[in-house]
Amino acid sequence: MSLQGKTLFITGASRGIGREIALRAARDGANIVIAAKSAEPHPKLPGTIFSVAKEVEDAGGKALALQVDVRDEAAVHQAMVKASEHFGGIDALVNNAGAIKLTGVAHIELKRFDLMHQINTRAVLLCSQAALPYLKKSGGHILNLSPPLNLASKWFAQYSPYTVTKYGMSMLTLGMSEEFAAYGISVNSLWPQTMIATAAIEFQLGSRESFKHARTPAIMADAAHVILDSRGRKITGRLLIDEEILRESGVAEFDHYRFDRESDAALIPDLFID
Repeated sequence: MSLQGKTLFITGASRGIGREIALRAARDGANIVIAAKSAEPHPKLPGTIFSVAKEVEDAGGKALALQVDVRDEAAVHQAMVKASEHFGGIDALVNNAGAIKLTGVAHIELKRFDLMHQINTRAVLLCSQAALPYLKKSGGHILNLSPPLNLASKWFAQYSPYTVTKYGMSMLTLGMSEEFAAYGISVNSLWPQTMIATAAIEFQLGSRESFKHARTPAIMADAAHVILDSRGRKITGRLLIDEEILRESGVAEFDHYRFDRESDAALIPDLFID
C-alpha cells in the first residue's frame, strides 16, 4: 500500500492526530497540505504549520503550509486553489480540525457551542464543498474524524452540545457517500477505539496521568492510511473504528500502539464507544 504522489489536504494538521496522519503519508512520498490556524507557537500546545511542514519533508514527503481558519469560507476556497495549483490536484481531504467542550445544555456558553458547530459540523460541509471540484477529477477520498452514531442515552446526558456537532459530521459522511457516488468519491469517518494521547488531551485534563490508559496517535494514522489507500469505494460510507479497520487489513497486534508500553493498565475507551 502506498500514497506516493497523492495530495492530501489535512485540516488541523499542526499537531496531534492530524500531524500523525500527515507524517504517515509523508513516509510514502505523499504531498501534504498542512491547513491549520497555528502559524505561531502556542504557549501550551506544540506544533505549527511550519514545524509540521519541515517534519513532512524530513520524512520524505512534500509539504505546503497554509494558515487557514476552517470557519472562513473565502479562506478555505483560496486554500484549495493554492493546494491544487501547487501540487496539480487534490486526492484526499482529511477533516481533522475540531473543537471540544464537555458541558451540558444548562451550562454551555452559546459562543462555545457556535465554535464547536462551526469547526466540527460546518467545516466538514464547507471544506468538502470547496474540495469537491478537485476530488471529482481524482475520484478521491473524504475522511472525517468523527464517531459512530451511538444513540445510547449516556452520550447525550452530560454533553449533548458536543455530541450533536460530532454526530453531525458523521451524518454528513453518510450523506456525502451517497451524494458523491456518481463522482467515484469515497467518504468515511474514523474514530479511535481508545483514548489517544495528544497534547490537546493533556491540556484538557491538566496532566499526563491518564496516558497510561491511552494509545498513541500512530494507530489513527495507520488506520487513516488504510482508508485513504482503499480503492473503488469498497469501504465508502462506513463509520470506522481504528482498531476495526486495522484488523480487517490484517493487523493482529496492538501493544506497540500503547503510550506507556510498560503499563498493564486497562485502556480507556474513547467517547461514544461502549
